[in-house]
Amino acid sequence: MPDLLDIRTPEFDAALTALPPTRPLNAPSLAADETYWDAVRALYRQSDALINLENGYWGAMAEPVKSMFHYWTDRLNYETTTLVRPHWPAIHDGLRERVASAMGCAVDEIELTRNATEALLALISGYNRLSPGDTVLYSDLDYPCGKDAMEWLRERRGVNPVRIGIPEPGASEDHFRETVIQTYADALKAHPRTRLVLVSHVCFATGLVMPVAELSALAKDAGADVIVDAAHSWGALNFDVPALNAPFAALNLHKWIGAPLGCGALYIRKGHVNAIDPYLGDRAWGPDDVRARVHTGSPNFAAWLTLPAALDLHERIGAHAKEARLRALRDAWVKPARALPGVRILTPDEPGMAVGITAFRLDGPTAKATCDALRERFGVFTVTRPGPDGGEVVRVTPALFSRMSDAERLADALRVLSREVS
Repeated sequence: MPDLLDIRTPEFDAALTALPPTRPLNAPSLAADETYWDAVRALYRQSDALINLENGYWGAMAEPVKSMFHYWTDRLNYETTTLVRPHWPAIHDGLRERVASAMGCAVDEIELTRNATEALLALISGYNRLSPGDTVLYSDLDYPCGKDAMEWLRERRGVNPVRIGIPEPGASEDHFRETVIQTYADALKAHPRTRLVLVSHVCFATGLVMPVAELSALAKDAGADVIVDAAHSWGALNFDVPALNAPFAALNLHKWIGAPLGCGALYIRKGHVNAIDPYLGDRAWGPDDVRARVHTGSPNFAAWLTLPAALDLHERIGAHAKEARLRALRDAWVKPARALPGVRILTPDEPGMAVGITAFRLDGPTAKATCDALRERFGVFTVTRPGPDGGEVVRVTPALFSRMSDAERLADALRVLSREVS
């Protein structure tokens, strides 16, 4: 019943009509057009109890998208199975087509999931081109459950998991992309039986943007496949999924796409589906069907039915505009913070290596103590993240509704804390 996917509330239509057109890619004033970003900010309703610079967990829905979520929640609770039972196959097909179009790939290369974690674990656990004694690679910057799953392949497939450490960028690092690529090249050379590599597109802890396409090419030349954890990248970076040059990827729609919680996707490039086992022997779909590679059970139907509206707004603003704005918000606090003694920024300024998420450490206090001080003394909310070999970090993640003054408040707070530890 595809016409259901075309429904929009009056609030949604009015909001999109009122939003000014974004500027084209590479327009010099794109990220700094405060009039435009004030209009985007007006689409969101946020608490002002704290300055929230921890928006990497999930993305708040814009009010017009929320109106669609409420519409579907009400309608589904009113019509219940009389709506879902007869029409869900057609609805599901239509949703997959809409999401695949936004990802830039074919519909038979994706399936919807409840989050990127579900997709990631299905891909790692189901990857069957491994023999006992083979190597699987992951890094210290990968997501914890992904690292655990790669280690678990020792039990499932009899392989040797190898963890590599990504160097932390120095204060004057100009060619960090080459450093990252060389780190993986060295690991692949040292472990010639590597058959699978996990790569995070945007690393969850530090925000480092990995050169995934180059790493995928390296892995392919070495006889390995890459699974990309794109949980934090889709919607924050301007890219089509096939451009990652990897056969497998796990993505979220409830972070930077702005859909309700409970929306993710799994990608398997055409010709690679048989490298992933059917999920726990799934027989709901044919053996060559990507949908057999993950089994979600009953999803939040209202959340999934809101996906077309979330994608409409995402595309109305433009991924290129989101990327530019998030990078500008990040630079507004990172550049002054780099000059402060005792503050170590853990994401490079090199073009293409960072977007919105960036992490830091303050010499002396723990990451938790730093977060506590930022919240209690300066009204700035951040979060600690584990994982990097160098130790826990403070992660800072602005949102589209963040103001430049929010980033400046963080920079001012770090000036004070820097003086206290130096």
